[in-house]
Amino acid sequence: QVQLVESGGGLVQPGGSLRLSCAASGSIFSIYTMGWYRQAPGKQRELVATITDSGSTNYADSVKGRFTISRDNAKRVYLQMNSLKPEDTAVYYCNAPIIRATKGVIFDSWGQGTQVTVSS
Repeated sequence: QVQLVESGGGLVQPGGSLRLSCAASGSIFSIYTMGWYRQAPGKQRELVATITDSGSTNYADSVKGRFTISRDNAKRVYLQMNSLKPEDTAVYYCNAPIIRATKGVIFDSWGQGTQVTVSS
């Protein structure tokens, strides 16, 4: 079974940093794009950043210059979050639009989410 599992959330003061990790498990051939989304209470889920297997990145304007997305292999993605603000408080979700697995293609996979709270 293919799964995305996030880790690294927590409570941090404004101006602080956190690093989120997402690992894909299971019998996977390849994942082209991986990304991070977030959902704050009462708001819709929004894109934070994405990265392709060749390293091309895309960021929401609200996090440009503060967050960095990276990958160290086909199955793991990170989100380094610096200069955190209270408005960054949300549940952060890992996403993979297409996973090529041994049992076929899996569309729109999501992790369970990890809470990030920025507060003094």
